[in-house]
Amino acid sequence: MTIAVWVPLLLPFLAVPLARRLAEALSPRTAAWILAGTAATLAGATAVSLALLTLTGLLRIPAVAALGRLSPHWLPADALVASPALLAATVPALLTAAVLVLRAGHRQLTDLRRAHAAVDTAHPGPLTVLDDDRADAFALPGLPGRPGRIVATAGMLRALTGPERTALLAHERAHLTGRHHLFLAAAEYATVLHPALRPLRAPLGYHLERWADETAARATGDRALTARAVGRAALAAARTPRPDRPLLAPAAHTGPVPRRVAALLAPRPRRRTAGRTAAALALSACLALTASATLDAATDLHRTVEAAQAR
Repeated sequence: MTIAVWVPLLLPFLAVPLARRLAEALSPRTAAWILAGTAATLAGATAVSLALLTLTGLLRIPAVAALGRLSPHWLPADALVASPALLAATVPALLTAAVLVLRAGHRQLTDLRRAHAAVDTAHPGPLTVLDDDRADAFALPGLPGRPGRIVATAGMLRALTGPERTALLAHERAHLTGRHHLFLAAAEYATVLHPALRPLRAPLGYHLERWADETAARATGDRALTARAVGRAALAAARTPRPDRPLLAPAAHTGPVPRRVAALLAPRPRRRTAGRTAAALALSACLALTASATLDAATDLHRTVEAAQAR
């Protein structure tokens, strides 16, 4: 357990650059899944490792050990996982992470409830048009008893032509169909659990927008039209910003719009198979090692406790 319990805390520093490099060589949909899956796996392993380190330290306290019907004297001495200084660090870290995760979840839920309450008074249905001259459009995720819907302001619809509005709505519909808000939520929680995972958040947001761009381009059959809709929506939103959009509500006019427009207008790039394969293998090895080390540390602690109880 001495080495295994530390592996999930250290590997994100290697896995994050690999995931970002691999994502650039993949289609937007696959890249989003890779980035979100990497963030969720590493964050989960981090939480487990912090819990194991905390539990190992707590078992050194006689009162806590008595609850587990064992004596701390029968636990193996290991300064790397059971020192008082380490316990003093892991307990606050674990509690802080738990509080921040709950806080992030509460903030996201509050934002969505507030947004739904604001649009419930407008026209019901899959598309809600707000009587607002400011330009905005986004995919509002659903809540229990409240389905997801596309929300657009009158100002945004007036800024686009009919075909451009069709492309914009197809883009936002792709966000709802793909449940992209869950990807964004996973990245937010992962960042809270391990700060080294923060660099995955921006690339994930970009690839989610690119995923919706490509879906809209297929739906309209016109990549240039989709690029024009995205660009004009971003210009309109920049002129009259509307700041009260929920954090988990993706929108076509956000993110690196010039880069997205260029990707829609450029010929399909040829993927470098050799570099992509090497990055995929390296990232897979990191994730497999993380999962294996987490399982090994948990199993080792379980066996140690059982042995101490038997004695």
